[in-house]
Order: sequence, then C-alpha cells, then structure tokens
Amino acid sequence: MDIHESVNPAVSRNAAQLSARFASARPFPHVVIDEFLSEPFCAELCRQFPAFSATGAVNEDGRVGGKAVQEKVRGLGPAFKQLDDLVQSEDFLDLVGRITGIEQLRYDPWYFGGGTHENLQGQDLDAHIDFNYHPLTRQHRRLNLIIYLNEQWQDEWGGSLQLHRDPTLPPQSDEIVTVTPLLNRCVIFETSERSWHGFRRIDLPADRQHLSRRSFAVYFYTDSRPAEQTADEHSTIYIERHLPERFAPGRTLDEADLLELRNLLARRDQHLQRLYRQLENANTRLSRSGLYAMEMRLRRRLNELERSSSWLLAAPVRALRRLLKRGNGGPSQRHG
Repeated sequence: MDIHESVNPAVSRNAAQLSARFASARPFPHVVIDEFLSEPFCAELCRQFPAFSATGAVNEDGRVGGKAVQEKVRGLGPAFKQLDDLVQSEDFLDLVGRITGIEQLRYDPWYFGGGTHENLQGQDLDAHIDFNYHPLTRQHRRLNLIIYLNEQWQDEWGGSLQLHRDPTLPPQSDEIVTVTPLLNRCVIFETSERSWHGFRRIDLPADRQHLSRRSFAVYFYTDSRPAEQTADEHSTIYIERHLPERFAPGRTLDEADLLELRNLLARRDQHLQRLYRQLENANTRLSRSGLYAMEMRLRRRLNELERSSSWLLAAPVRALRRLLKRGNGGPSQRHG
C-alpha cells in the first residue's frame, strides 16, 4: 500500500512541526499524532483485529494473563499485511526519521515484543524501560511506535499510557504525561535508559466490560547509537507500583484493599523469581563457558606452587592468590 493512501497526508506535511514537538517533549522525546492513518485503512484494521487468544497471552512468568500479543502480523488479514508492508517501506522509515531526527532506522521483521496487543479488564503494566538490544540482530532499539485502535476510551478507566520522568519517585514528585489510547492515535517515543512508561490497571464501568485496550506496536532499531546513549545489554526493567495513597494509618482494610495488596505482593514475587532465574541462567552459562573450570585448575596449581619449598616461587604465587581473592569479593572489596 502506498504511504499516501495509508497515512494521513497531514502527517508528512507537518513533519517539521512534529519533529520540534518530539525533540522538546518531556519527560523524554515523544510525539502524539491524531488521525495518523487514513480513516478507511484504520477501520479495516479494527475490523480484522484478532480475537483474544490464551496462547498469545502467556506472560514473562509463563502464566496466562490478561494481555494477548500477536507477533505474526502478516497472517492476521489483508489489512495487517498492508500495514506490515507500510512500516517497512523506505517512505515510512524516512517519514519517522524526519519526525524523530533518527536516521537509518531498521524495521524488525520478527516484531519481537510488538505486533497486536490486547489488554483486558484488570490488566495493567508497571512502569518500565524496554530491552535495549534486539535479541537476534544485536541492533540498538531506538523507537517505539504505537497505533491505538479503541473507538472509545477515558482516562478514568485506566489503561492510558503514562510516560514517567522517574517512577521510583512518589507520583506527586514524578513528572507524568498521560496519553489516552483513542482510535487512530499514534504515539512515537524514544527508547532509552530513561524512557519509563506503563499504564494503570484497567477498571471499566459495568456497561463497558466488553471493551478491551487494543493497539498495534512496532519497534525500530539502528546499527549504531551515540556512545553517551548506550548501556550494557539488559532485558525489560520494571519498577513496582507505589502503594496507593489511600493506605494510611487508621484505615480499615476492606476486601478490595486486601485484593490489591495481594496483587502487589504477588507481582513483586513474580519479578523477583524472574530475576533469580535470570541470575541462575547467567551462572550456568558462565560455568559452561569453561572459564569456571579454568579458574579451578589455576587455583589447584597455585596450591601446589604455594607449598613449594622455593621462597622465590612461593612469594609471587601468594601475591597472585591475593589478587584472585580481590577479584572475587575478598576482604579488600566493600559490600553494601
């Protein structure tokens, strides 16, 4: 599909103004663009949006949750095939590059973490920063582009995207920008070590329980990135939600309070379990790499040499042993 038929022509005409908004936005570079796609094309995407599937709702903890993701976009219908053609086209990548100031953007054909997203009643998303390298290509993740496909939504229902300056701060001290996920609204934001984002728990009114939060997401990469913006490779990093302000001295807990506290504790436990698994996997990879075995052989050889009757040989061996201890958290290192 030609970009002029699928994307609202006003987006290209206003690229310079959108670029200025992106660069100056707080709490980090982003831009919100309404009526992003042509109306007929957007309507077809809504009509062909996939039904919620439990197989696509397995979360990072291996459990079926309230968020379904479909990464195989091209198989969802003709409209999504056209959308996939669009977001990888040179014209579209050039347009996004002009808006964000990031050149030579790379499309992700695997839609790793992207594709269609559907969130049901009760689902939320803790504030987080995204993984920073593509797991296969090793390219730098630079931009998130999300198109919302909800014909009606209100901020008081939860589910509105929130961009944070620092989610570790109490909400009244944080800087939070809210983006309501309305139909055909596109948000583009920089993916960095400070692009904290998430949304509050979806709590729909009784007469809106049939609704869900629907969107399409695609992430863009570059082969390189300015050195001052790079960091060691990491997976998605979450910040736990703060305890709601209603929990104060003297409050008598009701059933809803107890349920929320249990959910918060369960979520924290899940995150800790996942971190422990990652640490265990890292230790396993290290031991299998052969480095651990080499170190053990070196230590055994040092023991033999240290018992040598030659003082000239034993003294430098003891110095090497002290060096090994420092490298492995010996007495010379401080621990918090």
